[in-house]
Amino acid sequence: MKKLQGTGVALITPFRSDTSVDVQALEQLVHFQIENGIDYLVVLGTTAETPTLTFQEKELVKQTVKRANAGRLPMVLGVGGNNTQAIIEQIREVSTEDYQAILSVSPYYNKPTQEGIYQHYKAIAHATELPILLYNVPSRTGSNIEYQTTLRLAREVPNIIGIKEASGNIMQVMHLLQGRPEGFLVISGDDPTALPTTLLGGDGTISVLGQAFPKLYTEMINAALEQQNQRANAIHYQLLEAMELIFKEGNPVGIKSLLSIMGIIESSQVRLPLCNASEGLKEALRTFLAKMK
Repeated sequence: MKKLQGTGVALITPFRSDTSVDVQALEQLVHFQIENGIDYLVVLGTTAETPTLTFQEKELVKQTVKRANAGRLPMVLGVGGNNTQAIIEQIREVSTEDYQAILSVSPYYNKPTQEGIYQHYKAIAHATELPILLYNVPSRTGSNIEYQTTLRLAREVPNIIGIKEASGNIMQVMHLLQGRPEGFLVISGDDPTALPTTLLGGDGTISVLGQAFPKLYTEMINAALEQQNQRANAIHYQLLEAMELIFKEGNPVGIKSLLSIMGIIESSQVRLPLCNASEGLKEALRTFLAKMK
């Protein structure tokens, strides 16, 4: 799974001002990633506002990204939720020709026990030949995948090949890196801890901010993988303010606003229950970009 090392990006779903999917903007966003060195694409992750997309819209997003990518980069598909059987049915429909792996978020709202989390992932992994990446984001799901549970899955379920770890807990990251079996990927899913995770021995990141600064962000992660700490640290601190700003009013509110200000997408529209970025956040993002120049 070396294809999934380095810098992946969790793609947004661009909307027009009427909240319909902006296919042209999504194509432009994909081209922007590829032309600036991103290593792989994550399609229909939670940053894509998947809970608000219809089945038909999800299919439109998948086909648009596939067409724009044209086989140039590996793709990972987000398929997650809190109904294990429904996820199994969705995963069975995923084309192994189009995607290198499935990214599946830990069940939210239900707040299962660690045994429940283990059995959930074991069940969905057995439903597909595709590799599975666990996704731990306790700030959103309401429960943490403890490192012992992750390592149990890593050892006992062959096609669970890694984790997108977005707890922001560096101690947990270190336990994962210390105890993981050979070849098991530990990927940061949290922009502020992407660099520390990589420098500690992790495999890179699936980033939100990276889709706005793909060239610079990829340079940072590649420097960290090569233990060029000084260069990696310099870029990290250059981007640190943006890492805070884009999450200030929720994800993907901030990143959409940033991409719109940069002219990479036309509209920063999000769907309810999210609200568009405030004028204060937009101004802060403009100020950050001015300093970057």
